[in-house]
Amino acid sequence: MDSMGRFSVFSSGEGQPEENAGEPPGQPDLGRLLRRSAAGDEGAFGELYDAASARVHGLVRRVVRDPAQSEEVTQETFLEIWRQSARFDPRRGSALSWMLTIAHRKAVDRVRSAEAASRRDEAWHTTTSDVPHDTTAETVALRLDAERVRRALDTLTDTQRGALELAYLSGYTHTEVASMLDLPLGTAKTRIRDGLIRLRDTLGVTS
Repeated sequence: MDSMGRFSVFSSGEGQPEENAGEPPGQPDLGRLLRRSAAGDEGAFGELYDAASARVHGLVRRVVRDPAQSEEVTQETFLEIWRQSARFDPRRGSALSWMLTIAHRKAVDRVRSAEAASRRDEAWHTTTSDVPHDTTAETVALRLDAERVRRALDTLTDTQRGALELAYLSGYTHTEVASMLDLPLGTAKTRIRDGLIRLRDTLGVTS
């Protein structure tokens, strides 16, 4: 990685055509940069990184919290974007929304991994400590409920899960979720509502 915090392999645009000519300064066409990246244009991917890395890192930082891990997840996100760039479909949403969905999924995966490690530590501590039986039973029940919810979340679409986790696991308002995912407020609310309905049906909760 170079001193600007970007993958050095993507930091040079030498030899690449100037396809952004005529566009307003500071407002690159992210969709076009993704398409060029999918064709192997490293210079275009460098431009994409420069244009979107602040938004991606901001979202990751809100979810992961830890600064060092947030940097790692941001880099993992852009590696995934580079690998998956050919799968971007502009008919399904904006390029920024697509990238932020990948970022959120990566961030949540990191948090879950950290939580799993913490649970393993707690389990070890529990087995080596004298804990009252009723406390142990309550802890097991809570963990089973949490596991049911995680499995239910995995049945949602990426867009539903991303919006739902931001709203209910990370505590953001619908307006903040819409801004973070680069969506109209109505679309964000619909994704959250649809995700809740599907989650409720999967868990067998009756209203």
